[in-house]
Amino acid sequence: MPAILEATDLRKAFRISATPHEVLRGVSLTVEQGQFVALVAPSGEGKSTLLHVLSGLDAPDSGRIVIEGQDVTAMNEEQRTVFRRKNIGFVFQFFNLVPTLTAAENVALPFRIGGEGSDFGRVSELMDRLSLHGLQGHRPDEISGGEQQRIAIARALVTRPALVMADEPTGNLDFVTGNEVLDVLRSFNEEGQTVIMATHSARAAAAADRVLVLRDGQIVDDIARDKATSVSRLVQKLQAHGL
Repeated sequence: MPAILEATDLRKAFRISATPHEVLRGVSLTVEQGQFVALVAPSGEGKSTLLHVLSGLDAPDSGRIVIEGQDVTAMNEEQRTVFRRKNIGFVFQFFNLVPTLTAAENVALPFRIGGEGSDFGRVSELMDRLSLHGLQGHRPDEISGGEQQRIAIARALVTRPALVMADEPTGNLDFVTGNEVLDVLRSFNEEGQTVIMATHSARAAAAADRVLVLRDGQIVDDIARDKATSVSRLVQKLQAHGL
């Protein structure tokens, strides 16, 4: 399959004290169209930073990111924002829904932000598929955490982006609800949607068909998963990296 994303020698540092702390130290990776990739690392090891940089929410200090043949790192902030709106859907750990909007309005928000007319047929289609029928008029504080995360996924998918990036999408959910969210991401991936997910959980990573292990700001392992790679075997491999 062709590469949908290519990242080369990404570096990113944050100044916490007098000395900058380098979070990404020369990360390179290629993601093929239709893959489900999990970025796995303990908290504080840079997986969220890497996801934010790859998605264009943040800019690297150096390095290059090419998505669908376009050099994102050569864009200015305004160009990157427009590109991200059209090509990348993002799912946050804490949902990031607008509390004053209804569920349907939250799903349709990318259309409004992009200055486009809302495709309510697409909104309704996704809400029905994600078992959100009947919640269109409810606000976030009136529904469960799992329902809020499914709304966030619908919002990420509503514009049919080339890439969906999910930052710890199960981290704020219980075991059963987390599995339901992973099943949703997996089902869309099986239809061709490319997904990159950051997680610290081997259980969550088991939903992916490729697992990248991030330690000390670098990718230290690239594990291809298939039906022969059980969750327990994946856990053993991750434990070998101290995860």
